[in-house]
Parts: sequence; structure tokens; C-alpha cells
Amino acid sequence: MTTNYRFTGTDDYIINDELMLTMNIAIKMNKPLLVKGEPGTGKTALAESIAKALDMPLITWSIKSTTKAQDGLYQYDVVRRLYDSELGNEGVEDIKKYIKLGKIGEAFTSDKQCVLLIDEIDKADLEFPNDLLWELDRMEFYIPETDETIKANHKPIVIITSNAEKELPDAFLRRCAFHYIDFPDEELMREIVLAHYPDIEEQLMEQAMDAFFYVREYFELKKKPSTSELLDWINALQLSGIPTDNLRRDLPLMSFLLKKDEDRETVKNPYGGLR
Repeated sequence: MTTNYRFTGTDDYIINDELMLTMNIAIKMNKPLLVKGEPGTGKTALAESIAKALDMPLITWSIKSTTKAQDGLYQYDVVRRLYDSELGNEGVEDIKKYIKLGKIGEAFTSDKQCVLLIDEIDKADLEFPNDLLWELDRMEFYIPETDETIKANHKPIVIITSNAEKELPDAFLRRCAFHYIDFPDEELMREIVLAHYPDIEEQLMEQAMDAFFYVREYFELKKKPSTSELLDWINALQLSGIPTDNLRRDLPLMSFLLKKDEDRETVKNPYGGLR
């Protein structure tokens, strides 16, 4: 079953034509969209923007290194049930009381179609994506404790993000639409900045863009500043009232732009060429 929803972006999320086309095809095909790219390129914000544009609830499942696929489906609180049984509490025979749906379960049982964001899937172990193949493909899962199959009331729009820290299994990749978000060039970055700060002074825009791309391209950094760091830096500069006539040379409020100590030391090196 396809949907007539079409995503065209939002005022505060600039999307290129290729990503927009891929996203809308994924929606029509009911396929999860796997979005890769370096941190700070707008992968998570894409899901937020889709939910906002299509007026859908957003359900976010943030993945950690300890996350298991089962966590996204449901959890059976057997310890609480045992505790209630020992205390003689009523209703202990009703196992459903001790079943708590995970984020996928919430998306499947939602009263309206929603956007399900599985964020940073590459943080989990290698088998994690494969453990979700059936559920994301069939849009259902089985709870043996209650002999119940949970089927999606409305198939969610599934966005899966990856920072490309590790390769994902081939079987999982085959079931996803895919898009790699390239880091914005200067022209696109200007559009992004203007979407967030439409009244930015021209001098601040020119100086911030010049310094930002110079730092990214000139220095060997552990963590290059991303779009989100540029936006924070611009905001900090606006609030500070610091002169912005030579940001490349001075790099004021550098801690908003560079988050690692060694990167700040690299940029402050007198032989680094900032002068």
C-alpha cells in the first residue's frame, strides 16, 4: 500500500533535489530510508523535518552500543511480575500488564501514521540490523508471552541514520533505500545559515563562512566542525558583540566551533598559518 504523502522540505531544513526524490520514492515504496553522512550533516534533523512537514508524530529510537533489537519491540518485566506475585498483588496473571512496547512497538500501534527514526544504527553490534529485518520488512512482530502478533496499524515512515562508523550487513542494506548526505558546499551552507538566521549581517556571514571552511579544509582535525557547530558559533558571535572583521585570524569563541582539545591546540599553533 502506497501513500500520497510528499515531502518537499521545511523553511528551516534545506534539502537538495536528489535527497528529496529519494525520500519520496522511499515513502511510496514503504521502504526504510538509510541516511549516511558525517556527524552534523542533518541526518537526524531530516526525520524531524519530515514529521513537521507531513504533520506526523515523530518517534525516536536512539541507538547505543548496548542496545538490542528486542529493546525496540517490547520488554517483558518478569522481575516486577515475580515481585507482585510474592506480595499477593491482584492481576498478576495478566501478563499484558508486564509488557512494555519499545519504540518500534509504539510506531506500529500508533493511532496515526508516524515517522520512526532509528538514530545512529551503526553504534550497535554488527548483528543488530539483521535482527530487525523481519520486523521492518513485514511491519509486525510476535510476543510469545501473550501469544500476540503486533501489526502496524499504519506503516510508519522509517528513517535510519548512520555515521558510517562501521559497515552494515548486506542483507539489511538490500532492504533499504539509501542516500549519502555530502557535506554542504559553500553555496548550500549559505542557504542553511540564512534559513536559521535570515537577518544575519553580511560581514558576519562572509567572515564566518571564510573562517569555517578554512578551518575544515586547512587543518588535520580529529573532529571537523559540522553544520550544527557553525550555526552555534554564529549565534554565539551574535550574542557576544565581539568584532567580526577578521574571524579567520582571531577565531573568537573557538570552543563553539572545535570540541576537542587537540583540535583547538592544532588551530592555535603559531605555525598553523592562521596569521
